[in-house]
Amino acid sequence: MNKLTKIGVSALCGSLAAVSAANAGVMSVAGGANATWVSNEGSVTGNPLGLNSGLTFTGAGELDNGTAFTLTVTQTDAVGFSGASLNMDVPGIGGIKINKTSGGTGLDIIDDMMPTAWEETNGTGLGTGLQTVAGVGGQMNIGWSMSGDMLPEGLKVDLAWAPKAGGGAVNDKAAGSGDTAGVGGGWDIVVRHSGLQDGLNIFAGMSTIEQTSSSSGMSGDRSQYAWGGTYAIGGITLGYQQSRDNLQTNINGATSYYDNEAFGISFNVSDDLAISYGRHDSTRSLNNATSVENEGQSVQLSYTMGGASIQIAESQVDNANYTSGTGSDVDGTTLRLSLAF
Repeated sequence: MNKLTKIGVSALCGSLAAVSAANAGVMSVAGGANATWVSNEGSVTGNPLGLNSGLTFTGAGELDNGTAFTLTVTQTDAVGFSGASLNMDVPGIGGIKINKTSGGTGLDIIDDMMPTAWEETNGTGLGTGLQTVAGVGGQMNIGWSMSGDMLPEGLKVDLAWAPKAGGGAVNDKAAGSGDTAGVGGGWDIVVRHSGLQDGLNIFAGMSTIEQTSSSSGMSGDRSQYAWGGTYAIGGITLGYQQSRDNLQTNINGATSYYDNEAFGISFNVSDDLAISYGRHDSTRSLNNATSVENEGQSVQLSYTMGGASIQIAESQVDNANYTSGTGSDVDGTTLRLSLAF
């Protein structure tokens, strides 16, 4: 990570020139580049080479009362804005985050907690179409991570609230445009505990999103749940979790719910080498009494050399995108070279 410059708040706006130097902050930037080779058997693909680069800008400072604040802005390829968050760590209260579709709040925290050497089972170059849970974490929301002073040792509690869970990302001095398919406000709660036994981490969470318009085919509020745990002993970590997304639609043939089950195992051979196996099964149930099961699994290896990492994933999916038939059964290999700077 390279330090760019130290900036006083007075440098940000002429009207704040009287602010004392005690409120000075630091802006830093970090980034990386990823080059990949993807080979998927059973599907028609073009050029297997891929390249991704990105920068993450982080601004940090502290208020007179000890509140530390952090602004994080992420830019993807071609300087495309992908997400941002503003976090304030208030003494005795915890972290208050205004989140702009960058994840890391609400139920999105535990959508897939399975141990892995590199990536989630559905996160390699093989397109699985797997649907997990996110709650309000994928929308403009306010999150609260309770201070450890308020909770027993090892316990973490996170809450998130979106006044309009279907509104997407909105700039300052702006509001979302109109109603979004009858979607109202939503809230999430996530509880994690690591203090029950050495190596054991358990987690659970739920989300409720108001669905207000019966004309859009909704029969009730959307509810999502997730729970599970991981256990580490020596260099081995085991994990299991379940999640469910009840869409509450009464349209014939539309998706009624997604029911997911995942497990994984990883092994740190050394400080630099790790291997893992993961599987994620997801059932899409329709309102016409039919269902399709999406089954994805992945064997992965990761080797790190300083700021460089090489990762490989051998993955397989049956009924990709919840479509039955041999044409939806695909095997794939993803190779990545990752460089951090």
